[in-house]
Amino acid sequence: MRTVRDDSGDRYLLVKRSSEASLVRDPATGEERYVENDRLEPAEGETPLETAAGAVSPAVRRILTATHDDRSLGLLVELVDGGPIAVRDLLATYDLCESDMLGLLTEFRAAGLVEEATIAGERGYDATDLAREGVTALRGTQD
Repeated sequence: MRTVRDDSGDRYLLVKRSSEASLVRDPATGEERYVENDRLEPAEGETPLETAAGAVSPAVRRILTATHDDRSLGLLVELVDGGPIAVRDLLATYDLCESDMLGLLTEFRAAGLVEEATIAGERGYDATDLAREGVTALRGTQD
């Protein structure tokens, strides 16, 4: 499988190529259709898996790569819903030891999902707009 672009610049995954037309899949919808070969060209520098992942919003992709389990996702959701939260309150409220908590917060900061904040003179953390956007999108996909 390869990534191709049509003459209007839209990206597709090349499923099957024949002499006249190629079967392509739209990564955003999953729909397949035939496009004439002379309207397609290879999309250089992008793998098919990167193209497929591009169908998911950047905010959701960032959350998926930064959260490793339910606890880390839950911590991020709590910061989105209740932030900003002082570090002292995070440690007192949730079942994470200090090193695990700070490790997750550091990963979230590196991913651009949380930022340091000052709450009543204490160090704390708050979710970024990117985190809020991603959590909102994830909540919209639940049944």
